[in-house]
Amino acid sequence: MEDRRFGAQNSQGAYSTPQTERATTGISDDAMKVLRNTYMLLGMTLAFSALTAFLNMNGTHPGFLITIVGYIGLLFATYKLKNSPWGIVTTFALTGFMGYTLGPIIGAFVAAGASQIVAQALTLTAVAFVGLSATAIITKKDFSFMSSFLTAGAFVLIGAMLLAFLMESSALHLAVSAGFTIFASIMILFETSQIIKGGERNYVIATVGLYVSIYNLFVSLLHLLSAFSGED
Repeated sequence: MEDRRFGAQNSQGAYSTPQTERATTGISDDAMKVLRNTYMLLGMTLAFSALTAFLNMNGTHPGFLITIVGYIGLLFATYKLKNSPWGIVTTFALTGFMGYTLGPIIGAFVAAGASQIVAQALTLTAVAFVGLSATAIITKKDFSFMSSFLTAGAFVLIGAMLLAFLMESSALHLAVSAGFTIFASIMILFETSQIIKGGERNYVIATVGLYVSIYNLFVSLLHLLSAFSGED
C-alpha cells in the first residue's frame, strides 16, 4: 500500500493575511480570502495531480523508498518556501509527484478490469470532502480541540503502517487503511476549521494539508474497496 501522511501547521508571511473583525457570517473577510485562495490552488493541484497520474498509468511505480523520500523532501521544501512564489512551485511539484506515484496503482486496477473501484473511491472521496468541508464552514465549529488527538493518531498510524509493511500482514494493512480513512476525514474537518477560524493564514500550507488528506482518503478507500470486492 502506498504512502501518505501529515498535515499542515500555522504560519504567516507573504502568502498570509491578517485577521480582521468577524462579519455577520461568523467568518472574517480575511479568512474567506484564505479559503478562496486555498480552494483555487487546491483545485489546480488536484487537476495537475490527476494529469501526472494519467500520464504514468502504464508506467512503473518508483517504489516505497523513493516515494517516501520524494514526498518528505518536497513537503519540507514547500514549508521552507511557503512565503514566496517558489512555495507554489514546490506545491505543484509535490502534488504532481504524488499523482505520478498513484498512476501505476490506478493503471493496475484499470488493467484488471476494476476501474469501477477507482470510480467508487473517487466518488466517495469527493462526497466526503464536500460534506466534511460544508460541515466545518456551515457550523463554524472550532475543531482545534482535536489537535492532540490527531498528533497522537498520526504517530500510531505511522507505527502501524511500518509494522504492517514489515509483517506483510494483509489484515493489518486493511486496519491501517481503515484508520487512515477516519484520520483523513477528521483532518479535513480540522484543517477547514483552522482556515475559517483564522488559525491557518497561509493558503499554500492550507492547500498542502487538504491535498494530503484527500490523497490519504482516496488511497485508503481504494484499498478498502478492493479488499472487500476481492480485487486486492
